[in-house]
Amino acid sequence: MSIVDNFISMFWNVAPIVMVLLGFQIIILKQKIPHLKKIIIGFILVWIGLTLFIVGLEKVLFPLGKLMANQLTSSNFIGSDALSWSDYYWVYIFAASIGFATTIAEPSLLSVAIKANQVSGGFIKVWPLRIAVAIGVAVGIAIGSFRIVTGLPLHYFIIAGYIVVLIQTYFAPKNIIALAYDSGGVTTSTVTVPLVAALGLGLASTIDGRSTLIDGFGLIAFASLFPIMSVMAYVQIIKFLKQDKK
Repeated sequence: MSIVDNFISMFWNVAPIVMVLLGFQIIILKQKIPHLKKIIIGFILVWIGLTLFIVGLEKVLFPLGKLMANQLTSSNFIGSDALSWSDYYWVYIFAASIGFATTIAEPSLLSVAIKANQVSGGFIKVWPLRIAVAIGVAVGIAIGSFRIVTGLPLHYFIIAGYIVVLIQTYFAPKNIIALAYDSGGVTTSTVTVPLVAALGLGLASTIDGRSTLIDGFGLIAFASLFPIMSVMAYVQIIKFLKQDKK
């Protein structure tokens, strides 16, 4: 797809959002649109920015993630013919590293962290929250990569993970639960998803006996699940430390 096609496609992706907002403002609320010139300029900038961002992801990050998966699972790199799950330790390290890095770069997480800091009166810090989420994603993707390597069923991990989440939810401060669950969702956005999906598909396509459809997908579920645990753990640790000081 050429860059012109991407611009056209992105316009139709963004247009429904603008139509809904303007429709409610004019038809339902029956109010004039304030600062119309700024809104039009902002829409154009969003349109251009998203288009260039998506093109960059498709041209660089997605192929690079698949290439890294292929190289890390190559027998030439691992240096072993009788491969077991423990021989793929560099895959787990790479998965954790890329999960952490992409989460820190995720603009949607930054936005949520800033809002959480504002509404909590500074109790929830921006950087510690982002790091807590990033650690959760890193652990989740590493475990998800282990699942692909071993071929274990996805639902075992997901069920066990949500059992842990439910237990944490019972003991966690009530004012943090919603934020923790939202943190799992905002991580799987524009930066994280292409690389994580490429990693999963690359692993499944290079490891013997794995199906790209059955085993290649599912890493994003881990990236959504484990940040819920890490954010609740982060707040529980803060609360414990503050009580300990008293």
